Amino acid sequence: MTEISALVRRDPEEIWTEGNLDTIDEIFAEEFVLHDPSTDDEPRGRDDYRDYVETYREAFPDVEYEVETVIVEDETAAVRYTACGTHEGEFMGLEPTGDRVSVSGMEMYRVEDGRIVELWTSYDALGLFQELGVLPPIEDLGESGLD
Repeated sequence: MTEISALVRRDPEEIWTEGNLDTIDEIFAEEFVLHDPSTDDEPRGRDDYRDYVETYREAFPDVEYEVETVIVEDETAAVRYTACGTHEGEFMGLEPTGDRVSVSGMEMYRVEDGRIVELWTSYDALGLFQELGVLPPIEDLGESGLD
């Protein structure tokens, strides 16, 4: 495992799964920027990222990430994962359902001087909201016209 691979794995494994938010100060640069299409603003800096993680961990306190693939090229790492957790807190305006959910996603990390400076994240939000019962399964939406 490369040094960058080991570094970026600490985010889903230590911060998200173990809930060790102190790791943020160790592995993220002060000027860190998160790019997440599901947020209105781009979280900037360690404190914003800490708030971002806490928001999700309050909604899914038992979240566990399984890192399935890490690919490193130069100072960039791509991570594919599956996250599972129980919806026990408010999430994007949705009251807790108590449902156990599983969502897949991918992240791209950019590392400089041994710290994460930028992160792009994309996860199956549609699938997550379907599992939470907010949206019907695709097959229940009717004809798509793609046949």
